[in-house]
Amino acid sequence: MASSSLVFRLHDRGPELVRKVLLERGWKEYDGGEQEEEDWNLYWRASAFRSSDYHNLLPWQRLNHHPKTVGITRKDCLVRNLRRMRATFGSSLYHFSPAAFILPNDHTRFLSEYTRRRQTGGWSAYWICKPVDLSQGRGIFIFEDYKDLIYDSSVVIQRYISNPLLISGYKFDLRIYVCVKNFHPLTIYMHQEGLVRFATDKYNLSSLDNLYAHLTNTSINKLGPFYTTNKERVGQGCKWAMNKFRCYLRSQGINELLLWQKINNIVTLTLLSIAPSVPSSPNCVELFGFDVLIDSKFKPWLLEVNSSPALTLDCQVDVAVKKGLISDLIDLMNYRSIDSLRERAYRKQLPRYHASQASRFSTPVATFEELKSQKTSGSRGRHQPDREGPPALRVGDFILTFPFNRATLNASQHKLDVKLVIQELHKLTCQLASGCSQSDKTRRREEGEGKKDEVVRTSDGEEDFESLLWGPKDPPLLNERAKEAMRAKEAMGAWRY
Repeated sequence: MASSSLVFRLHDRGPELVRKVLLERGWKEYDGGEQEEEDWNLYWRASAFRSSDYHNLLPWQRLNHHPKTVGITRKDCLVRNLRRMRATFGSSLYHFSPAAFILPNDHTRFLSEYTRRRQTGGWSAYWICKPVDLSQGRGIFIFEDYKDLIYDSSVVIQRYISNPLLISGYKFDLRIYVCVKNFHPLTIYMHQEGLVRFATDKYNLSSLDNLYAHLTNTSINKLGPFYTTNKERVGQGCKWAMNKFRCYLRSQGINELLLWQKINNIVTLTLLSIAPSVPSSPNCVELFGFDVLIDSKFKPWLLEVNSSPALTLDCQVDVAVKKGLISDLIDLMNYRSIDSLRERAYRKQLPRYHASQASRFSTPVATFEELKSQKTSGSRGRHQPDREGPPALRVGDFILTFPFNRATLNASQHKLDVKLVIQELHKLTCQLASGCSQSDKTRRREEGEGKKDEVVRTSDGEEDFESLLWGPKDPPLLNERAKEAMRAKEAMGAWRY
């Protein structure tokens, strides 16, 4: 019989950090020798689940992967999906991923682009080759001359960003942690803490074979000769926490807020490429690792998206960042006290309930009282979604980044309106870039008065909904940020006058 504690189940005994966090929170680990097969609340694994795992979910159970997200987590699939979105919505919007080719299929196209760039003159083009199904930097190499391209399996060839932003001569990228709580409706949270991952040798284009200067993967750099060296400004090891990077940006006088919003856009636009095709699985969440490079002009570039980002603890920075990350992720899963009772609460009260029966609905699992009410009303235990308001703006250090206003909340409630969402993203970015004032927003609302069928209201008559701006140490509301930008712009104009 089930105990009164929440129970977690780990595939292949890992990751250890998840075990540690859950045990500290009072959970118990699943014991297949003593417990029934379905007597668990969370099943965590690094690899994908089988279709039957989703079909057989019970209302008290959660999985740590959504189905069919390989469209962004496998390198060749990501290239295809971003290429499709670029063709549909324009290259200017989806110009956050370097030009890429999947070989051998795109060999002719790549050769044509390679030749064109070589004939342009005045500058050199560098390329990076990545095996499509390997991770942690394995099999990656950088080349300038076509004759150095050698491969024996499917690879992605990507234009190498040869002008990265450097800190004291060292290349770095950002590991951004993103949780998709639901794809229907699309609900995205980004964690305030992430990792700044450094190469451990100084950046130098004259030594393309020096992976310690060009790759930021911890699995590679922790084996390098300068890993333990106290490097200028970077320090020992190869990682910073995100908050240290925020301090660096402020010290350089960079428009930090616009940079964060551009990274936010990359995350949302990438997830939009697969959101309509991911089956609804309200009992799942997924943690992605988005790897973003910033170039010398402060333009962020998406390098890749990781399913099951590494949760190993290689240094104190990992401990500080990842432990809080996992704890906040568990809070996002919305466990209720009734879930700890599992079979005692559910099986004795109503017929067997499968998550597949609720896949058409957008809300998570039902509470016991809801299921009991539905049973007595003759609904056969099916979960009828209640009309909830906007999701929480913040859970721990997870900041809600989508939906970010009433328009995007509406656009994601039923069939995702990708075109409208993209328009709203563009509008928001322009506000932050140019200082669009709150009065503009008020004017647009006033212009819409009289069109009562176009006014969006919640059940209590509220007309608007805003989220926080992810990135800054103390995230402001988006409309407040727009007003501040406008005041700064007006002050600058007055000073020039």
